[in-house]
Amino acid sequence: MSWQAQIEHEREQKDRYFGEDPRSPLAEDERASFDGLEYYPVDPEYRFERPLNRYDEPEPVVVGTSTDGEQEYLAWGEFEFTVDGETVTLQAYKSDPDEDRLWVPFRDATSGEETYGAGRYLDLEPEHHRTDDGTWILDFNEAYNPTCAYSDRYECPLPPMDNWLDVPIEAGEKAYDDGH
Repeated sequence: MSWQAQIEHEREQKDRYFGEDPRSPLAEDERASFDGLEYYPVDPEYRFERPLNRYDEPEPVVVGTSTDGEQEYLAWGEFEFTVDGETVTLQAYKSDPDEDRLWVPFRDATSGEETYGAGRYLDLEPEHHRTDDGTWILDFNEAYNPTCAYSDRYECPLPPMDNWLDVPIEAGEKAYDDGH
């Protein structure tokens, strides 16, 4: 299966989960009328293979949450890439130094307009997002909204200001249209 087909398949699975599963972040009455999330079309221009510029000594970062709380992460490294001719940098975080997965939260020029205002996330799992030569795949077609975009019952970490981009990332999940 091509990477594009895989993304489309994952989107279909997520829509099914949101619309049918009792553990969905959507309230039961919303699930009944749910007809799918909105996404940008899959676009190879928003898929990057980049090395992680890992920090020698990862620093703890306190991140605010959607419920005025705080969570702590480690700033593990950064990715540099080019969007629409502009070079940008995003920090990658870990909640536990022993885990291999990276978390890349971000806001961009679409936040609050076409996409969720608080920002979106990328989860980078080594088995799916790291190539044989050790570079990482940042595929913004996989960018998704945190659960707090669907319900106030959830507490979500907010992207630190270091990950606020001035460029639009017109890929991945769009804003949910129920008023959140």
